[in-house]
Amino acid sequence: MTLEEKLARLRTHRNSIHRYHRLLKTRLSDLEREYIESRLSEERAALVSLARTPFPIPFKMPPPEQQPQTFKPEVT
Repeated sequence: MTLEEKLARLRTHRNSIHRYHRLLKTRLSDLEREYIESRLSEERAALVSLARTPFPIPFKMPPPEQQPQTFKPEVT
């Protein structure tokens, strides 16, 4: 998963959580409220799980011949 994909998934979960919060502020039947609360719980768990995974940031090392030489102080 690329960085862009991960950020998009995080945004999607966050937006779903906000949407469910807004829905909970409306008049709902007990069954509807129960369903939305379960979906909210699932979205929160998915968001936390995804946030705990490392971000896929690639680090490219230059070839050995292009790497800077290590610093060696002159001994006097």
